[in-house]
Amino acid sequence: MTQPAETGVRGRAAVIPQHVPFVDQIAARWLAQAGHDPQACGNGLILLPSRRAARALTEAFVRQVDGRPILLPRIAPIAGLDEAALALSGRNALDLPPAVDPVRRLATLTLLVMQAGRAFGDVQGVDQAWPLARALADLMDEAEWAECDLCERLPHAAEGDFAQHWHLTVQFLSIITQVWPAWLAEQGVMNPVARQTALLHAQAARWLEAPPPAGYPIWAAGFSDAVPSTIAMLRAVLSLPDGRLVLPGVDMECADSVWCNLPPDHPQAGTAHMLAELGLERAGMEQWGDLPRGCVASSPIPRASLLARALLPAHALAGWRDPEAPVMADGLSVLRSTDQQEEAAAIAMVLRQVLEQPGRRAALVTPDRALAGRVATELVRWGVIADDSAGESLLTIPQTAFLRLIIQAVDGGLSPVALLSVIKHPLAACGLAPGNCRASARQLERLVLRGPAPPPGIAGLRSALARAAQDPHGALADAPDAPEEITAFINRLETALGPLLALPRASLVPVSTLLAALIETAQALAATDTTDGAERLWAGEEGNALGQHMSAMLAWCDVLPDARLGALDGLLASSLAGMTVQGRRAVRGREGTAVHPRVFIWGLLEARLQTADTIVLGGLVETVWPPATDPGPWMSRPMRTRVGLPSPEWAIGQAAHDFVACACAAPRVVLSMAARRQGAPTVPARWLVRLNAYLAGHGHVLPPHPALRWLDSLDRPPGGLVQPASPPQPRPALALRPRSLSVTEIETWMRDPYAIYARRILRLNRLPDLEELADAADYGQIVHTALDRWFRAHPTDWPAGGEAQMQAVFADVLREAELRPALAAWWAPRLERIATWCAQTEQARRATGGARAVLTELSGRMQLEDLPGGPFTLRGRADRIDRHGDGTLSLFDYKTGTLPTRRSVLEGWQSQLVLEAAMIESGGFPPPVAGTVAELVYWRLTGGHVPALVLDVARGAELTELIASCRAGLRDLVAGYDDPDQPYLSHPYPGEEPRFADYAHLARVAEWSAAREENGG
Repeated sequence: MTQPAETGVRGRAAVIPQHVPFVDQIAARWLAQAGHDPQACGNGLILLPSRRAARALTEAFVRQVDGRPILLPRIAPIAGLDEAALALSGRNALDLPPAVDPVRRLATLTLLVMQAGRAFGDVQGVDQAWPLARALADLMDEAEWAECDLCERLPHAAEGDFAQHWHLTVQFLSIITQVWPAWLAEQGVMNPVARQTALLHAQAARWLEAPPPAGYPIWAAGFSDAVPSTIAMLRAVLSLPDGRLVLPGVDMECADSVWCNLPPDHPQAGTAHMLAELGLERAGMEQWGDLPRGCVASSPIPRASLLARALLPAHALAGWRDPEAPVMADGLSVLRSTDQQEEAAAIAMVLRQVLEQPGRRAALVTPDRALAGRVATELVRWGVIADDSAGESLLTIPQTAFLRLIIQAVDGGLSPVALLSVIKHPLAACGLAPGNCRASARQLERLVLRGPAPPPGIAGLRSALARAAQDPHGALADAPDAPEEITAFINRLETALGPLLALPRASLVPVSTLLAALIETAQALAATDTTDGAERLWAGEEGNALGQHMSAMLAWCDVLPDARLGALDGLLASSLAGMTVQGRRAVRGREGTAVHPRVFIWGLLEARLQTADTIVLGGLVETVWPPATDPGPWMSRPMRTRVGLPSPEWAIGQAAHDFVACACAAPRVVLSMAARRQGAPTVPARWLVRLNAYLAGHGHVLPPHPALRWLDSLDRPPGGLVQPASPPQPRPALALRPRSLSVTEIETWMRDPYAIYARRILRLNRLPDLEELADAADYGQIVHTALDRWFRAHPTDWPAGGEAQMQAVFADVLREAELRPALAAWWAPRLERIATWCAQTEQARRATGGARAVLTELSGRMQLEDLPGGPFTLRGRADRIDRHGDGTLSLFDYKTGTLPTRRSVLEGWQSQLVLEAAMIESGGFPPPVAGTVAELVYWRLTGGHVPALVLDVARGAELTELIASCRAGLRDLVAGYDDPDQPYLSHPYPGEEPRFADYAHLARVAEWSAAREENGG
């Protein structure tokens, strides 16, 4: 092993090439320097950049000793060195003030933001001020990691030619330059990052003043970038007699002229900066390129050179034309999906395919937590539970969703959708067995919450229940669970929601009171008949983490000003933003399922220094990986430079280093990107574009991974022949077929027989929508009711001032409908125009010898005899029948929606009015309705710019022939369905689709109609 050149430090520095498994090499070298003595191996300390790296190194030691007993050295992440260790070594580090509680810090900063907001004329609520407080905390943390004195530099950040709003921002930031330091001193606490950097400097100073005894090795391994406090630690390690710095993947081939001028977004920029700060030259570093015992190369040796050459900075791109430039991309492939879901499904297949090979390990590396969740879910399809070590956002866990739904429901007055979202949540039980609670929720939904929304609150539920019809099929619908009697269930809800319902929705309340009421309500709702609500709500890693956060909120949010109940949802979401927990989303609901030992999902931090046999780099699109460069809300880029904060591009450089390291961490690497993300086109990651351009210039291309072909054939039947679904053809027994229908159902029978089968034979009725708004049907009902009321009062005469009186009748009916004020105001002028048009039209009819009497809303029936299945009865209700002096009749139908075409009426597709005429002529209506129908008229009453339209269908001989034809067509229709072989088809005539397809989902029209269209049917 060669010795490093003199670099001005007493220790040594080494680099492990990208193709060598890093942690295995560290373990092997540590064992070698200990002479493979199991006891001597435990003497020393290894510092690593993260806890996950420490865990990986522990596993590497186990692999190297092949399970033999051994004493491990102290393996610690650099942030794990605390004042306890310093005190044991004699350093009086316990004099440092304690770190301020994170929630206390954010709550206090929120108060300061709101106070400063008043000074700037922009008062924020607590839910809006909390994110600003978090941004202030992030700015302080960033400055403290960079060891930048904001108190000294920030007041001068906007001096000179800066926009006025930046000067105002600097004044606002006096919170962290003046107010906050004074508060910290008064409370005797420190910012967490300031305390951590102080501890690191203290440890570095301790090692410089009193180094460990000879023979106690201390290694710092795995660092690719470092903040000043970490650099101080590394400098101290290098000064020790047995100190050593081991770095991963330093580019030893990069020319010195390029190395010294790397831009901050380059993969090696952080390493170059760190080495410069430490006074190390690449030429003086050892290269540990030999493979440890039992290990194979993590990637082909030329791959690191290929990526380094492809990602050269712009000023060094002349190196692309080097004829000796590496172009071997063995083991690299690309996966270009159309969208996020296809990307997740394809990645899951890649990972699953690796498991076919015994002992092989596969990993997905991505910063996109949404993609990670999708892949974990797709893997469950194969019975594979991935080890997702990046964790899950506390905002997305079921317990948080439950709390937020409760707030939204109470703040929204227990509106149907919000209330059902709570009581149908898996955590809701209301003191019942969970199944019985959900059955009760479904019963409440059917009886009370479907249709027009009930009035707000528990009282509104009770009033809606009083008007509700009985639900004869409720017990069958909920079997095997048993719903509680609905009044008792509403009482139970009132008790559980009581703590929040007791708070005034529109008044200001202490935040701690809001939180306490929320917790009490949530625990009452989560309680079952056998388990306490707190036990269910705060159980497991997720519940415990949320419970600790809520306890901290209760303890420290008393400093916040009072807030309204509606602000609690935003406050809870803001306070949980960015917090993660080691959740197991993929196994939720699958208790007892073990995590697969060979499939991993890593975030970028977890993936550092890791290796696998196959790695998928997912989400390689701009703004995801790499992230968007954002200087933050407080300072522009020039201001950040003036203050001394790092450029946002440093984050790009670290993401680039992670990309290269992960691309060299496995023999087979799949580079994955989706063409669309959240519905919008994406831009491929700059590194993928660079690599493709470099390879194309040398006549090469990254091969596509076959996973998309696998995915395409995954759900295809054997042989690849896809048979389109057939339309349903139910043929119920004749005894079950209806023998009586209304005139409106005849049109449905012709256009969509399946709807008659579902409604009249299966007795399936469409449920009203939740929070159903007044629609065209309600509008039509108001028009029909008003005209009926008017003509019943004036069947033969026309009073003086009739137009104004008719307008008054329409206004009365609108008022009785009890619509929302906004909707009533929208409809009122339309109804007034309809009343005016009807009054003028009717007055003109009567002035020219119109009807002797006007009859409205009359019911009639007609029976057809001598049919194969027995008599058939047709029922109908006429909107208006005019009786003339000559004994003839005029038949009217009011339409507030679409007016039928004359063609469709004559062809029989819209035969309601014609069938009513046939009923009249057969004596189906009671006296005085008798005689010959001389006129069929449609009135389309919309109240728009043109308030009404008139369609005169037919008169005279044409009408006589139309009525006879319609009667014969009805007889043929009934006789046809008296044949047992006649099916009730769904949408049998593509050109004559039904206007309302309430049963299309039951008939699965979307599945077979597409195939019919492709075949020209």
